[in-house]
Amino acid sequence: MADDREPVERTTIVETGGGGNGGIVAVVVLIIVVLVLLFLFRGQLGLGGAKTSSISVPDKIDVNVNSH
Repeated sequence: MADDREPVERTTIVETGGGGNGGIVAVVVLIIVVLVLLFLFRGQLGLGGAKTSSISVPDKIDVNVNSH
């Protein structure tokens, strides 16, 4: 007996991950970059960077007192 069934075309759908995680990763990387830049430039921004100032104190002070 001959096979009377016609060939059936089948389509396979492959789902690749949930997606949407790229935006979360981008936001986290952006926050890290901003924090690193703030840390590096905290002195220029006035955020408590190391204040290095040199104070020169003379070894000797001459005082002349003239009494009249």
